[in-house]
Amino acid sequence: MKKIIQAVRIKRPDDWHLHLRSGAILKTVLKYSSYTFGRAIIMPNLNPPVVTTEQAENYYRQILKSIPKEHDFQPLMTLFLTEKSNINDIEEGVNRGIIKAVKLYPAGATTNSENGVRDLPNIYKLLEKIARLDIPLLIHGETTDPTVDIFDREAIFVDKILEPLRKKIPDLRIVLEHITTKESVDYVMDSDANLAATITPHHLIINRNSMFKNGIRPHYYCLPLAKRESHRIAIVRAAVSGNSKFFLGTDSAPHLDHLKENACGCAGIFSTPNALSCLAHIFETESALDRLESFTSLNGANYYGLETNKSYIKLSKLKEPKEKIKKISIGSDTLTVFDPGFSLYWTHENI
Repeated sequence: MKKIIQAVRIKRPDDWHLHLRSGAILKTVLKYSSYTFGRAIIMPNLNPPVVTTEQAENYYRQILKSIPKEHDFQPLMTLFLTEKSNINDIEEGVNRGIIKAVKLYPAGATTNSENGVRDLPNIYKLLEKIARLDIPLLIHGETTDPTVDIFDREAIFVDKILEPLRKKIPDLRIVLEHITTKESVDYVMDSDANLAATITPHHLIINRNSMFKNGIRPHYYCLPLAKRESHRIAIVRAAVSGNSKFFLGTDSAPHLDHLKENACGCAGIFSTPNALSCLAHIFETESALDRLESFTSLNGANYYGLETNKSYIKLSKLKEPKEKIKKISIGSDTLTVFDPGFSLYWTHENI
């Protein structure tokens, strides 16, 4: 038995941004989330996307059927927002307790987002009604203007699109998802109570150099792209600060290896199997283990207006590094698990 040299007890975490896909991938990856997390906000960018309450309910049932019997896990469903979304359908889903948030993808910003919103002012009236439902609008915050440098798309979005939206509809609760820049950190910190942000484990670890170290590294390719080291440092400081506006959203996004490792590889990093180990390492390095619970287990639930999980997990640091999960088989194909580039010593168990 490996020797434990340190242990931390925290409330069971939640994942406020998770891709589970469908079919064989869903059935394979779900157990890693359902073991670690009590709840997760499920992304709706399937193919075709989840745009109606009926589709969300069907997807919810698929997920429930795939949860291992010994795991206690609650999927929180979202709708993919389009310029043709029906507010009556959204309201029905919210009133029935099925829909917990709606997701705004600028059209073409990321995987399966072609049917997203092309002109945000076209849906201002819809967003005003969503604000009255008091559910969060989850935003992939990147402009898709082809004239904007891809590394600047998040900063431009915040300045040119998000700020006007918040001035127009100040009561709208917003989550700026998977932030990657110092500008986003500063903007969220300076905002009022109706703006929060999720931060991923991989954006706390990699910078844009990581994609090109000794060649092209497709398994570090995600959207938004990782940015300069100065931005990574700003995101780390936000995550470990204890500030209630920042909380965990892994944005764990599995793609089969043959779709990642080709001439036009998919964007997404599959991090769930080692997400908590990576976070414990980061917070320990920053002398902030006492604030890990806030980031993973408290802040997100409070922002969504939900009770925190009643159960706890125990994080234990081992004397020797644990064996990393590198690949997961799905039929004749594989999924590559995010490699943080350092040894992992932290493990966890539900208590």
